[in-house]
Amino acid sequence: MKVAITGSSGFVGNHLKSIFDDFIAIERKDTVDEIVEKLEGVDIVINLAGATILKRWTEPYKKILYSSRIDTTKKLVQAINRSDIKHFISTSAIGIYGDDFLTKVTKDWEAEALKSTKATTILRYGIILGDGGGALSNMLTPFKLGLGGNIGDGKMIMSWIDMDDLLGIYKFVIENKLYGTFDATAPNPVSNAEFTKALGSVLHRPTVLPLPGFILKLIFGEASSTLLSSFDVQPKALLTAGYKFKYEDIHSSLEHILN
Repeated sequence: MKVAITGSSGFVGNHLKSIFDDFIAIERKDTVDEIVEKLEGVDIVINLAGATILKRWTEPYKKILYSSRIDTTKKLVQAINRSDIKHFISTSAIGIYGDDFLTKVTKDWEAEALKSTKATTILRYGIILGDGGGALSNMLTPFKLGLGGNIGDGKMIMSWIDMDDLLGIYKFVIENKLYGTFDATAPNPVSNAEFTKALGSVLHRPTVLPLPGFILKLIFGEASSTLLSSFDVQPKALLTAGYKFKYEDIHSSLEHILN
């Protein structure tokens, strides 16, 4: 089985490409014709392309966020529709359930992916926990220094997933030929206060210094909504399909990642 991956050098991509013996990277700069050529002999295309969300959303950066997802996916799908691939797996996010700029980006992102004429799967990511990047790596330094605490009032719900389970979901989707849209989140979302307590416990550090929401808004502006929004999302379709999660609770996930 040969796999082509966009965004293979990113946080998820670096982990994902390690589970395939035969993969090629599709670059953002590749033209449609170049992608078609690369897809010769490829069975599955996995689309991970997209600029980082957690950065201040200036108007120029909003264009980058949008183009890196929608325009890149549009070009990729044009090539896929001219190829002989069997399965297209595209990325999305649970931010689609919100009501902000990111929601529009995510809806348009999915719409472009669904123009594929091949069997298509869309995985909506929750907060991905793993080593080597992502949200957790940004939190570790203050928590290790004993400066961690709740974000705002700590009540917002965090729908998360362990990287090992995300990789497991990709394998499960491919092996079982699952098509459609799936929420890639663990079965047990937690409040930010519960997450903070679990992280402090695993690191053996106090968690008594809250980070007020207005500080995040000063730092990240509109992008602070990604940290302050509440999403209680359950992976109902994956559970119905028979996927068995390795890490269903937040403490066991953090324990295996950090220790």
